Amino acid sequence: MAKDGEKGDWKEFIWNPRTREFLGRTASSWGLIFVFYLVFYIFLAGLFALTMYVMLQTLDDHKPTWQDRLSTPGMVMTPKTDETFEIIYTVQDTESWDIYTQTLEKFLSSYNESVQVQKNEECVPDQYFEQKDSGDVKNNPKRSCQFNRTMLGECSGLHDRYYGYNLGKPCIIIKLNRVIGMLPGKDGQAPYITCGAKREDTNKIGELEYFPPNGTFNLMYFPYYGKKAQVNYSQPLVAIKFLNVTANQDVNIECKINANNIPIGSERDKFAGRVSFKLRINSK
Repeated sequence: MAKDGEKGDWKEFIWNPRTREFLGRTASSWGLIFVFYLVFYIFLAGLFALTMYVMLQTLDDHKPTWQDRLSTPGMVMTPKTDETFEIIYTVQDTESWDIYTQTLEKFLSSYNESVQVQKNEECVPDQYFEQKDSGDVKNNPKRSCQFNRTMLGECSGLHDRYYGYNLGKPCIIIKLNRVIGMLPGKDGQAPYITCGAKREDTNKIGELEYFPPNGTFNLMYFPYYGKKAQVNYSQPLVAIKFLNVTANQDVNIECKINANNIPIGSERDKFAGRVSFKLRINSK
């Protein structure tokens, strides 16, 4: 009988026909609770929507409202086939270096003169190409300067489609990471790239040749205004040709950016203003 009594109590809790209560509450009580939570969540949704609206009014579609100022931009090298930053091949084995030349050719295709003439314009060299807005009137889209692959000389791939890899004189290409508003240099002194071997490999690296001359990034390619504001922007490049690296040995190389207003990168960040890689040219 006790069990029957407990069963009856549960039935009455779920639905009590005498008081017409469902789960201990009348219909009016449930209705008030529903109205309260409905109003409460509508208020929360409205507050969230208002907050998002106010925040979106502070955003610029072409430039981030808040931007951490990078004191030292990162650098990227091409070619690299993986994350190990190694260029290893055998001169006599075409298949071992063909991937590098294909990577370079694909990378430089957007720097063909026909593409650059169509999208960008010739700029006055050795000075910043600033395109300021007029108050609230945005000067968009902003123009970009031409960078033709012809400026890379023997590393352009136009006269040597193998980029020197078949002769044991390979080319690599370096670019700076894009940083909105960065002016890398003052008093008309353009930033430039220098490469050298790590201490233990100093006698193995041999002679280097830079394109453009002295490995400079011309000032006319700065400042950068952002992907949406400057849709046709072409990053300037520097090519390095290794003329007589010691064969059949690992050579650890570091390239870094030099400028009179860019501090030297920290040892804790291997990508701050420099890039390191291993080069090994095997010869049978």
